[in-house]
Amino acid sequence: MKSKRALLFSALLLGCTLTPVQAQSELSTELPPSFTVTDERAPEEISEVSRLYLDGNLVATFRLGLSKAHETKTIVLPVGRSDVDYALCGEITIVRNGHQETQQVSSEGQLHHPEGHSLDAVGSNNFTDFFLVDYDDAAVATHRHGRAAVCATPNT
Repeated sequence: MKSKRALLFSALLLGCTLTPVQAQSELSTELPPSFTVTDERAPEEISEVSRLYLDGNLVATFRLGLSKAHETKTIVLPVGRSDVDYALCGEITIVRNGHQETQQVSSEGQLHHPEGHSLDAVGSNNFTDFFLVDYDDAAVATHRHGRAAVCATPNT
């Protein structure tokens, strides 16, 4: 009986010593660098579907409507990259002069060390320009005016 208790005690003691080591190795596992993007529907918008591309690859799609005014997504940076090209493409439906109107919007730019930042997808110039901005650090996102090539619809 004593040997069973000693064996059980030893097993418990051994288990207790392994647990902190396992916990420490789990804590040291770093998550890949990421940032968030929030898209919010403007009051005159009825709906919006927008897509975010990093280095030409689709990384997020936002779908907004009358029942969903905003959406935030976490975007993981490509491995080994701290500066990435982005494109923001979308279709928005707005009410203008009492009529519904759907517009294609897009823009592109570059993100500089966006890890840990919160960016907003912003439309300006009467919904003709669509880009990312970090209101706390303007240097994170640079914006090039004009349509993004990756947003062009393919001809079939």
